[in-house]
Amino acid sequence: MNNANHTTFHQDVVGNLQVYSDMILPEIFQALETKEAGLTSNEVEEALEHYGPNEIISEKSLTWYHLLLKSYVNPFNILVSALGFIYYFLGDIDGMIIIAVMVLMSVGIRFIQEFRSNASAEKLKAMVSTKATAIRRADVKSPSIKIEIPIQELVPGDIIFLSAGDMLPADVYLISSKELYVSQSALTGESMPVEKYELPVFKKSDAQNVLDKPNLCFMGTNVLNGTATAVIITTGNNTFFGSMAKNIIGHRPETSFDIGINKVTWLLIRFMFVMVPVVFLINGTTKGDWFEAFLFALSVAVGLIPEMLPMIVTSNLAKGAVKMARSKVIVKRLNSIQNFGSMDILCTDKTGTLTQDKVILERYLNPQGEEDDDVLKYGYLNSYYQTGLKNLMDIAVLEHKELHLEREFRKIDEIPFDFIRRRMSVVVEKDHEKQLMICKGAVEELLSICTHVNSDGQIVPMTDELHQQLMEIKNDLNEEGLRVLALGYKDLVAEPCQEYKAKDEHSLILMGFLAFLDPPKEGVEIAIKELQQLNVQVKILTGDNETVTRRICKWVNLTVEKALNGHEIEAMSDEELKVQVEHTTIFAKLSPIQKSRVIAMLKANGHSVGFLGDGINDAPALREADVGISVDTAVDIAKESADIIMLEKSLLFLKDGVVEGRHTFGNIIKYIKMAVSSNFGNVFSVLGASALLPFLPMMPLQLLVQNLLYDISQITIPFDSVDKDFLIKPRKWNPSGIARFMVFIGPISSIFDYTTFALMWFVFGANTVGTQTLFQTGWFVEGLLSQTLIVHMIRTQKIPFIQSIASLPLLLTTALVMAVGIYLPYTYVGESIGLTPLPTNYFYWLVATLISYCVLVQFVKIWFIRRFHYWL
Repeated sequence: MNNANHTTFHQDVVGNLQVYSDMILPEIFQALETKEAGLTSNEVEEALEHYGPNEIISEKSLTWYHLLLKSYVNPFNILVSALGFIYYFLGDIDGMIIIAVMVLMSVGIRFIQEFRSNASAEKLKAMVSTKATAIRRADVKSPSIKIEIPIQELVPGDIIFLSAGDMLPADVYLISSKELYVSQSALTGESMPVEKYELPVFKKSDAQNVLDKPNLCFMGTNVLNGTATAVIITTGNNTFFGSMAKNIIGHRPETSFDIGINKVTWLLIRFMFVMVPVVFLINGTTKGDWFEAFLFALSVAVGLIPEMLPMIVTSNLAKGAVKMARSKVIVKRLNSIQNFGSMDILCTDKTGTLTQDKVILERYLNPQGEEDDDVLKYGYLNSYYQTGLKNLMDIAVLEHKELHLEREFRKIDEIPFDFIRRRMSVVVEKDHEKQLMICKGAVEELLSICTHVNSDGQIVPMTDELHQQLMEIKNDLNEEGLRVLALGYKDLVAEPCQEYKAKDEHSLILMGFLAFLDPPKEGVEIAIKELQQLNVQVKILTGDNETVTRRICKWVNLTVEKALNGHEIEAMSDEELKVQVEHTTIFAKLSPIQKSRVIAMLKANGHSVGFLGDGINDAPALREADVGISVDTAVDIAKESADIIMLEKSLLFLKDGVVEGRHTFGNIIKYIKMAVSSNFGNVFSVLGASALLPFLPMMPLQLLVQNLLYDISQITIPFDSVDKDFLIKPRKWNPSGIARFMVFIGPISSIFDYTTFALMWFVFGANTVGTQTLFQTGWFVEGLLSQTLIVHMIRTQKIPFIQSIASLPLLLTTALVMAVGIYLPYTYVGESIGLTPLPTNYFYWLVATLISYCVLVQFVKIWFIRRFHYWL
């Protein structure tokens, strides 16, 4: 199913839920063919057959043999393998074996590294609880019984019971409820609990967003307080959660890493297909031996293919994954490490990432807007004496300070909260003659029952002017990102057996305000500053409102250039949104699809985008981003969508991830530029030598052995260091930059190849078919050593060995390969491939050639950097 169909499916699910929300209960029962007494066994079987099990679509991990095949299937490996088969059919078994060794090295190392990395990411746990309480009947005549049912067996029409702590196993329509509060933060990003309740008959909710419908609860949310009876209306993939899961499972959009590697791959393949036929025709025409010319052209083709690229890439990424694992970060998809380095914009959810995803009491103010301990005391008594599970704001009040006022006051009665009044009251007494009613609730509702105000200890009448001033205090607190409740009280005369009801909540005295906050996490300000120092912009994508988000940004010192809300984004075309996203810091009140769309527009503008989130509402954005980051405590679908999972919910690791990504990119691009520049230079040398010499400049088997040794010298590149200057800016794939590098740097090696040709021809007299082995050996050694030395010249924009030294593993492998190259002509293996011992004075010329080569490359490097303002 393509993305358009996925989006349509999600919209259909939302439309169905809107329809269900507007139905009255008898219509719901009729539509679902159920009754309040519950479904019968036969009805359940029919429903399971029709709707399927209550399960969410998910991705399957790759088996080892699929991973092995994935490690092999690469254009370079396939091309080199094809060349190996050609060698085999032509009877050149030695050539085939050398090529097989190259492919096995590339595939084997890549498979082992990726297999180990995948094994570190444990199988994700199921998001929802395993069982739910439902009413079922054996048949229509049997009585209803409550039973525990595995959630996979629940079907539309099932009647279920909900209580505090339950995770919603499906999308449900409320039949009845009592003080039901549900956390929808996983779906919406808002940390505050939401009231849910059954609607009176024939009354419809005017909420536009289906998640705001009070009579619907959704799979993946959880009950914080209260109880309810509900009927299941949708299950599995047909739930709001399931439709989002279906929208993100399957083919992922290509990341900047994928696009970059593909472009480089096909650039090199096109270059090979152009140059190899030319080499074949020149050698066949000038030498007359078309078979030998064909073998030589095949060897040149192998030399032009950087067949170790997949292995070098995977080894670099796997090394980064191991290093990040030490920081308690699991890398699920290896290429996400490099994407970390190329990331220039990090989009992050607010709730639980920038903030602690918990509520704290920030202020307790009297009607003059001043902090007042009496307000805290009255709020404490109200929260302490309310029955049932405390909501988040009650817990925040009680945890703010231990007052132990229960020792002084005794509870007399309580008027519970309900969604109509939006307040609750407790009645306490300190002595037997006087009682005190303390009422806490939404500001507008509580002010409507206050006739007086406690102003600096003086009780004054509530006037319109005073009412306006109080609302301004409330609005100012909201502007600071605070959620506000009002607190009122009145004295009562103690009466025996008095039972208080909602009608007694009148003529109150306003005591003040309680202001609550979802506070920023420790370390967020430091993390944002570190990212900005690494030239990474931070943008906030949240389901919460703009006011709260602006306040959080102020607290963490994130400058807000502009803010956009979801309804504004919905009205924009893609072209309009592309312009707006560049200058916008806060994207508020976003739906999951809108989050994904913002990221897509940033990517379309050429940015490499990361996204940090942990809720169901973050899953599409996690999947759309070049690198999706989640946490171990995130909902299952968010973890499945992410590329990287943090075991600790902190932003501080992001700097290390960005640096490691750029380090990884640096080492990958080193190999690519070394390979293409060396191969490009070799082609010029081969073309010239083929046209000018009466014999082949190097035998096909010698070319293959030289290429194999060169590949071996590159294996330790993943362990090389990277200059600090390189790590400051985001690094992206630039195929045109690679092509430019190849054109300017590659021919330098050809200059010294030609000086070597002249040396062997004129100085050592290797100018006949009979002395060709000496000529070929001289170029074999010079070519291998210059190719290996270029590693150190290209790996840094500084002066190698003086201003920047390679890591010890890379120094050792390059030194070893150079030593093997020098020694090989004196061995039996060297003799078997047509090499011959070189005269001693050759090595004096060799040293001079290599020093001159390094000096010229350094001068060209300085000019190149000044001209094009980059190196790697």
